[in-house]
Amino acid sequence: MATKDPKQEGGGGETERCPVEEVALVVPETDDPTMPVMTFRTWFLGLLSCVVLIFLNTFFTYRTQPLTISAVLMQIAVLPAGRFMAAALPSREVRVFPGWSFSLNPGPFNMKEHVVITIFANCGVSYGGGDAYSIGAITVMKAYYKQSLSFICALLIVLTTQLVGYGWAGMLRKYLVQPVEMWWPANLAQVSLFRALHEKDSRSEGLTRMQFFLIFMLASFAYYALPGYLLPILTFFSWVCWAWPRSITAQQIGSGYHGLGVGAFTLDWAGISAYHGSPLVAPWFSIVNIAAGFVMFIYLVVPLCYWKYNAFDARKFPIFSNQLFTSSGHKYDTTKILTPQFDLNEAAYNNYSKLYLSPLFALSIGSGFARFTATLTHVALFHGSDIWNQSKAAAKSLKLDVHARLMKNYKEVPEWWYLVLLLGSITLSLMMSFVWKEQVQLPWWGMLFAFALAWLVTLPIGVIQATTNQQPGYDIIAQFIIGYVLPGKPIANLLFKIYGRISTVHALSFLSDLKLGHYMKIPPRCMYTAQLVGTLVAGVVNLAVAWWMLESVENICDVEALHPDSPWTCPKYRVTFDASVIWGLIGPARLFGHGGLYRNLVWLFLVGALLPVPVWALSWRFPEKKWIRLINIPVISYGFAGMPPATPTNIASWLLTGTVFNFFVFRYHKRWWQRYNYVLSAALDAGTAFMGVLIFFAMQNEGRNLRWWGTQLDHCPLASCPTAPGITVAGCPVF
Repeated sequence: MATKDPKQEGGGGETERCPVEEVALVVPETDDPTMPVMTFRTWFLGLLSCVVLIFLNTFFTYRTQPLTISAVLMQIAVLPAGRFMAAALPSREVRVFPGWSFSLNPGPFNMKEHVVITIFANCGVSYGGGDAYSIGAITVMKAYYKQSLSFICALLIVLTTQLVGYGWAGMLRKYLVQPVEMWWPANLAQVSLFRALHEKDSRSEGLTRMQFFLIFMLASFAYYALPGYLLPILTFFSWVCWAWPRSITAQQIGSGYHGLGVGAFTLDWAGISAYHGSPLVAPWFSIVNIAAGFVMFIYLVVPLCYWKYNAFDARKFPIFSNQLFTSSGHKYDTTKILTPQFDLNEAAYNNYSKLYLSPLFALSIGSGFARFTATLTHVALFHGSDIWNQSKAAAKSLKLDVHARLMKNYKEVPEWWYLVLLLGSITLSLMMSFVWKEQVQLPWWGMLFAFALAWLVTLPIGVIQATTNQQPGYDIIAQFIIGYVLPGKPIANLLFKIYGRISTVHALSFLSDLKLGHYMKIPPRCMYTAQLVGTLVAGVVNLAVAWWMLESVENICDVEALHPDSPWTCPKYRVTFDASVIWGLIGPARLFGHGGLYRNLVWLFLVGALLPVPVWALSWRFPEKKWIRLINIPVISYGFAGMPPATPTNIASWLLTGTVFNFFVFRYHKRWWQRYNYVLSAALDAGTAFMGVLIFFAMQNEGRNLRWWGTQLDHCPLASCPTAPGITVAGCPVF
């Protein structure tokens, strides 16, 4: 099917529509190259959005109930501000220096300005938002290990991590942005919101998208007062525990917060979208794959390992916990095995206790082994020939859809612009290994090893995310590898993870934004400028806020020393600290090597590498059966990723919500889905974020915390109890 449009200059006449149906339904297929983009309004509102978001997200991430404020909030807030500036500012030229000037007001506030402002805002989310990895490492170094750390060294860690990722993104544009098949599903929600905010809809089809958005944003805003403050029990509604209040087994099965979550559910949008993002933007085949892995893991593997085989001495510990344990079932005290140089005291470790994990935590780590090798095999088998052909053609013979043809109106960013950033960041990182050798523990060759690992896996993981909206992680693998190479060094392990894995996370975030710019026809050089400046500004502000928090809040992150009502317990960073203990301080050789309690989990590396092979063979043997190619082993294994801190209830509710909208509504009410689905996702995000901010500043920050039956999250006190004979834990019966 071909379309023509007079605005499609450079398109070469007929253009091919995007073959991905969701994209064809949502993304506009026209462009106006004359629209101003990098205006004074863009710079002012973009930098302001970036700074506000990075401040709030860094501030909130230290709380007991961390809150991530998405770019959607600023995406909405800047619209009236942009229109006000368009109405109020004079249109006169401002001369900066001879030969260069700009207009304060080049005309009406347009969609392209709005998109670039959102790109700035996204930098504020990727730094301080849901996965503030670099700051997590710095927090662990200062708050948990009590290490003296230079501010300059910390700033280099933060900035080089991002800029290395930006360099990878530039190198991989022709594989992960330009091809039609790499459609990045999450971007469609933002595209829908931009269109709802800027395009005039006909009332003949019912509510306009803007009216629909406002109604559901207000409804989400009002409703979140219940799970967010008045009735938090709605976040984990575990009715099984009420039916059997004295049964440990029933509460282990039914607890939504500390158990398997059978029968539990959440009525909290923040709980539904917390770990896998909005279920409304996940493709249906991706949801089915995740559901298959989730059901197999939670309802088959974990129960068998715990109740039938008592694998890994499982009954000595809670069935689900992110804590570390001793052989007697008590929480592990890492201060007893740490030297003043932040290395492992082997004699103290041998005298104290081996390290143990809860059964679900241990199995989740094993799933990470399988996911890593399955990702490499899957992409090599299903996408290897395409990647090879694109490499040979150097993107000259790529199949171009209408969006790629429209983007040919604009100058592309030269490859060397990205290479300068990449090589400069690598050089600064290597310099850091020499200048602050004692603080970072990671030698120069460890840095190079980390960069090689990131380069190896960014492309295959990007292919998965660009087609399924899921990002298979390999945090565990990065820490596993360096834990063998440099055992007993937790800080080196943290930094290797940042440079070997987290630079990939940032690269994929940049690539996602580049695809958004591709869909919205933003000139590539404008995208480059916005992402680079936003990254530098966000990095400086991110570290400044974190440093202020770590220096000014007494005993921050120390649960034992803090006041019981203190909100600064840092649960997200506790997981980062635990990982540094498992993989860095204790080391994988003691846990997964010869004689280690968890040694059999290492076989999952081989299992993961082999599982995609029969799927690929069947798809090759029966090419007419298209559904076989949709079986995605890395995404199936993603069904049990992130637990803990994600709970089975979070994932099960995500699956149910995604099924309703992306199967039933998409199939039977496609016109409604096309018009409203992504707008609804953005409205729920925005309403929840606005109320979350209001609750914090108006209530929780003032110490006005409610305490009654409805504010207890789970009502399953026995779910965290061990069931092995003779294990004594406070508040639990002894068998």
